[in-house]
Parts: sequence; structure tokens; C-alpha cells
Amino acid sequence: MTSDNSAARHPRPGPHPAELRPVRRMVPRDRNEPHRVATPLELFFDLCFVVAVGQAGRELAHALATGHYGEGLRGYVLAFFAIWWAWMNFTWFASAYDCDDVPYRLTTLVQIAGVLILAAGVPRLFATQDLALPVAGYVVMRLAMVTQWLRAAASEQGEARKVALRYVAGITVCQVGWVVMLLLPHGARPFAIALGVLAELAVPVVAELRTQTSWHPHHIAERYGLFTLIVLGETVAAATVAVQSAVDEHGEVGRLVPVAIGGLLICFTAWWIYFARPVHEHLRSNRQAFAWGYGHYVVFGSAAAIGAGLEVAVESAVHQAEISATAATATVTVPTALYLFTVWLLHSRHTKTGIVQTLAPGGAVLVLACTVLGGSGVLAAGLVCALLVAVGVALHAREG
Repeated sequence: MTSDNSAARHPRPGPHPAELRPVRRMVPRDRNEPHRVATPLELFFDLCFVVAVGQAGRELAHALATGHYGEGLRGYVLAFFAIWWAWMNFTWFASAYDCDDVPYRLTTLVQIAGVLILAAGVPRLFATQDLALPVAGYVVMRLAMVTQWLRAAASEQGEARKVALRYVAGITVCQVGWVVMLLLPHGARPFAIALGVLAELAVPVVAELRTQTSWHPHHIAERYGLFTLIVLGETVAAATVAVQSAVDEHGEVGRLVPVAIGGLLICFTAWWIYFARPVHEHLRSNRQAFAWGYGHYVVFGSAAAIGAGLEVAVESAVHQAEISATAATATVTVPTALYLFTVWLLHSRHTKTGIVQTLAPGGAVLVLACTVLGGSGVLAAGLVCALLVAVGVALHAREG
């Protein structure tokens, strides 16, 4: 992911959108480039990926509301890994090599098509464990990345070229493995999937063991922050639609108000603590960045799962869920606590003061404790989150 010697490998500032050329050499971006921000193409890419995130969240909500916990969680973990891993690989590559020419944009379009194919297959994945369509969409996305790395290899030389070619080889072998997995008996697939996931995670580590790509710390931090915002927005949207549907069908507004208030407070707190302190100044090498980047699988996944849990809590409030009120509350409190703890864990090594460092772990425990309150647990969890922010603000003001 990063390079201490990247400046010596022909760094260049990024192209201005108005300067679009048919073809550019895909040389490394300047790691110290000022004012580096997300591009409109990257934002559009994120929005398309959130379509798949929303699909996975809706299927998870349906599975949890009907008591199919095991099937729902397995499907969600696998679908979200495919979405997150393809997004993450594009993000880090773009931070180092975005040349914004016509082939680059068209290849990004192919990746978007791939995630939409994956999203179309998510309901089958949850309902019948049919992996054909999700795997097809995933392979499309990953092979598109292979062509990007081939372009980078053609413009690089020496050890940097070897890094790009190691990415090409590693990603290609993994995709062959996923296709072979489809041919295996269903009983053997869980082992093949676990092996495939480990292989995918190992590719960047092996590829950049000696020489690291020239990603931009501020750009990466912004990209992750923006995707967190978009996922939280999808969570709010999912909860809003669930409340609206429940009101239209059952008209029991009084039972839904506590869930709506609690859910809004949880989402607001999730935003607040994530952005409590900037982290880009601490992402200086792969030593910090690998753990931080990989750990966001849990951050993104738990944030999206909060939305699914709020859908279940709404159904439970109007007596449409097939699970107990306590179990329905747990679908909200568990991912909320996981989110709070993971954000603290990823940022605590870098942020020595403030709300994330001092209060988030205790808040996560209190949110989990709200599960025992049953139907009122979501509101209680939201109030705990609000208290977490209020105390953090007070402590920060006192320190200042």
C-alpha cells in the first residue's frame, strides 16, 4: 500500500477533470500531492457499491426477522466481504495510480457493472446459497483490477513493476480459485471459501512486502470516511422506509417512535465518533495502514447491519417479526456495540485523547446491556449513545 521511495518513481500530480485525455501513462501519483481529494468518479463508484450493501442489508433483515440467524449471518458475511474487498482494492489502487483517462474510466465502469451483477445475486445467495451470480459479479470486478495492474506494470520498472505483476498473478489465481469453487460439492464449499478469503487477503501483503505503492494518506482517510458516511446514510434510509411501511400498514405510530428516535441517535453517534479525530496523519506506512484498512470490514459491515437491525426492530414493534422482542433488540445493539468497539480499536493507537479513546469501549458494553430491556432497548441504546457523545464533548471542552 505505501512507499517511502515512491517520490523517486516519477511521481506526478493528478489530472484536472477538464484535462481528460484519451490515454495517459499510468505512473504513480505524488504521495505528497497537496489538496488530494476524492474524484467524482470515485464518489459515483461508492454510490453504486452501496446498492449492493443495501441489498445485503435487506436480506439480512429478512433472515433475522424470521429467526434464520445462521443462514442470514453467513450470507451477509460472505456478500459483504465480496463488496468490501473489491471496493477496498479499487480505492487503494486509485490512490496510487489514478490517471483518469478513457481506459481507466471504462475499466471502472466494468467494476461497477460487476458489483451490480453481484447485487442481483445476493437474494439467491441468502435464499438457496446459490453462489453463481455473486461469484460472476465478483470475478468481473477483480479481473477488471487485473487490467489496471497490467497497465501500471507497463509504466513501471524495477521492483515497482514486480509489485504490479505480483498483484496481477495473485488476483488472477484467486479468481480461478473462485470459479473452481463453484464446481465443488456443496459440503466442500465452506472450506474452499475460507481458503479463498485468506488468499485474497494475502495478495496485498505479499505483493507489497518489499516495495510499497504510493497511496496518499489524506486521500485514503477521506475515501474511507466518505464510504462510512454513505453506508450510514443507507442505514438511515433503510430504517426510514421500514418505519414508513409499518405506519402505512399498521398505523401504530406510538410503538414506532421509540425505535425511530433510538435509531437516529445511534446513527448520529456512529458518525460523531468516527470523525472525532483525523487519522490521516498517522497512516504513514503499510504497518499502520494494513490493519486500519482491513479492520474497516467490521466498521462498514456493522454500520450496514445496524440498518438491518432497525428494520427488524420496527417489525417487532408492530408484532410482525417471528422472534422475541429481546432478540429483535439484539439485532440493533450487537452491531452498534461492535461498531463502537472497532472504531475505538482502529483509532486508539493514534488518538490518545477524546471520545474515541476514553469512552467508546464502555459505551459498547452499556449498549449491549440494553438488549435485556426488550422492546425499549433500542431507545435505551440510542440514549446511551447520546450520553456517550455528550460526555465526550464535555471532557473535550474541559481539556481545552
